Formats: sequence, C-alpha cells, structure tokens
Amino acid sequence: MRHLPSESQPHARTLMGWPPAGSVWGRHTPDARRDVAAIARTIAEYEPVVLLASPEDAADAHRACGGGGVEIVRVPVDDLWLRDSGPTFVTGPGGELAGVDFRFNGWGGKQAHPNDGPLAARVLGLFDIPRIEAPLVAEGGSFETDGAGTLLATESSLVDDDRNPGRSRDDIERDLKDLLGVRRVIWLEGVRGADITDCHVDALARFVGPAMVVLSKPPAGAEPGDVWTRVYRQARAALEAATDADGRTLEIIDLPEPDSAELGERGPDFLGGYVNYYLVNGAVIVPRFGDRRADDEAAALLGALHPGRAVRTVEIPALAEGGGGIHCATRQQPAA
Repeated sequence: MRHLPSESQPHARTLMGWPPAGSVWGRHTPDARRDVAAIARTIAEYEPVVLLASPEDAADAHRACGGGGVEIVRVPVDDLWLRDSGPTFVTGPGGELAGVDFRFNGWGGKQAHPNDGPLAARVLGLFDIPRIEAPLVAEGGSFETDGAGTLLATESSLVDDDRNPGRSRDDIERDLKDLLGVRRVIWLEGVRGADITDCHVDALARFVGPAMVVLSKPPAGAEPGDVWTRVYRQARAALEAATDADGRTLEIIDLPEPDSAELGERGPDFLGGYVNYYLVNGAVIVPRFGDRRADDEAAALLGALHPGRAVRTVEIPALAEGGGGIHCATRQQPAA
C-alpha cells in the first residue's frame, strides 16, 4: 500500500521554480524572482534546493541564488508554483519512492501552462523516480495529510467540472485513497471562483500534529459576510465535526491573519495567510506581511507547534500579491 508522508518527515530536497521572463508576472517578474530567491536561499541552509529554470532564464537564476545549496536545473517552466505543478511523492510498502502526476491543467484551465502541464513527469524522469499517472486532475495545494492516514481536502478545488468532469466526490475520494494510501478524507467546502485555485486547503488548514489542525482565521476587522470569513466558518464547523483516520476528534488552533489596516493598499489577489508556511529539515519557514504584531505572533505560534525547529521568517510581498505563498512555491521530496 502506498503512503503519503507528512511534510514534517525528513526531506531529500526541496523543488522550486524560477519565474520565467515573459510570464504572467509581467513587470512584476523581478519582484517575484526576488521572493523566490529569498525563500530558496533560506531553505538551502537546512536542505538541498533544486530550482527549475527555463534554459533562457537559468543564468539569471544562478546569479540570484545559485550555489550555497541551491542547484539550478534547466527545465522549461511557465511559473513558480511547484506545489501544484510538481509531483506528489509517495512511498511503497518497502519504502521505495514514486511520484504521482496529477496532470496539472492550469487550475481548471484558468491559465495556459504548456510547460507546467508535463512538468511532474519531467521532474520524475530527471531523478529517475517511477511515475504514477493519476486518474484525476488535482493540484498539490488542494490536499494536506497528517502522514498517518488522514487527508484534508477542499471540495471546491477537486469536485470541479473543469478539472474532473462528471466525477462525484465519492469517485474522487476513492482515487485519492488509492493513490495516496490514506484511510479518511475530511472534506472542507471551500469556495469556487473567489481565487484562481478555487480555495486550496494549504491556505486554509494544515495538520500540525496528530489530530491537531491550525486554521487560518480572518482578522478581527473582517466583514462577517466576507467570502473568506464564510469559508473559515464552514471549515471550522467541518473540522469540529470530523474525526481522523484513527477516530480521534481534532484540536483546532486558530491562526489569525494580518490586519489589513496595517498592510497598506493590497490587490484583490493578495494572500495573507500564515498557514501557507513550509517545513524543512530542522526549521519552519514562515511568511512576513508587514503587520509586525501579527507576523511575530504567527512565528511564535508556529514555532511552538513545531518544537525543535528553528523559526525563519521571509518577506514575500510579490508572491502574496500574486495569490500564493511559501508553501505554494515549494515541493518536498521525502528522504529515502
């Protein structure tokens, strides 16, 4: 039976992508590259980083962060979101590594991604890792595991006719259990159309331990009818009613988002959730947004929830404005 390891387990490396020239980032490409380089250099202090860059952009990537534990590999990419376009690594009964290719299709065809669509297969070929072609379309940010048989997933981003036409939630759940070796899927409703991902779970709720979930909570000043406040309430109600694969009720820990009044003007796609952090070997990498009190409190809470790990914070203004974060930009390969 396959097994989907928790992100907290040891990594062999982290995969990332370099925003190419002429990409959807447009004039903000230098800013996005600055954020990616900052994340890559920080992670490289704890584990190897493989940064995928299109051949024509590889020199720029190397100047920004090559060496020091960051290896630049020439592979055509359309964007930086390796959590969604890269392979999902699983282990077999004997611990052998394989990668699930969820056939990324640009978040249900919202964007064209001719290079990122086949990227998972290319990465697996690069490292000579067996490929498992999934019978469904999904992005890695749409599900989250405790590593012990339980999966969190957002229905809005998986039970979707632009990704999996004609497939019911039960159909998709069966495939997820078979592909990832999980025993229980806890479905969160999410919301369609409010962002390009249709509400990925890694910006909403994350496992931080056995039967323990941290949940992104809108700031105190958020409007009660705000779409993300409704998503939070729906998710909290679902989590309160759920049990994990071993029948345990879940402890839910709210992680408040930064106060928009402290951040200045932000665009409509801005993602200000601290739950989009990333675990590496020996550290937790946490975003900073500019609300000093909320930034510090989030870092302290995540450090307490992941004892024994250094807490490193990284400012990601461009990625946040682009609707993503540190977790979205990274993909861990488990250690053998």
